[in-house]
Amino acid sequence: MDVLLVDGYNMIGAWEELKALKDKDLEQARLLLIDKMAEYQAYRKRKVIVVFDAYEVRGLENRQQQYKVQVIFTKENETADQCIERLVKEFKNVRTKVFVATSDYTEQRTIFAQGAFRISARELDIELKNIQKEIEVDIEEHQQNKIKSKIPLDDTVLQVFEKWRRGNK
Repeated sequence: MDVLLVDGYNMIGAWEELKALKDKDLEQARLLLIDKMAEYQAYRKRKVIVVFDAYEVRGLENRQQQYKVQVIFTKENETADQCIERLVKEFKNVRTKVFVATSDYTEQRTIFAQGAFRISARELDIELKNIQKEIEVDIEEHQQNKIKSKIPLDDTVLQVFEKWRRGNK
């Protein structure tokens, strides 16, 4: 399975919607980014890992799962760039196609020299907007099918199916 590594704070800083939210509530900006990456993962069938820089934070690396997106806060004294470089090497060792979303030029040169593929912040944003359009089309088609269906699905059931699709139980 292909992997997309996302430099979390880099994407938050690159996307106007998230940048504006970050100034008000950083945690909400992180959660919205993770939510967007969950949609990406569900539609593109690519494993997604979002890395947040915890360089100033004391302690061990923190990994957590939100939906089917893996979220990593780097370990003490490790930058997000260093963590992404380490992950690229690990995934290349198991012959996985690795994509990296970052706007950091220095980071791009380093990891792409290791064989990773580039997805710029702008390209990822466009792809996410296209996914949102696909979701809207799917919803519209579902609504049309629901009208035609002899046994319409209750909205509560649809919400449960959506949670399952995202991997959030």
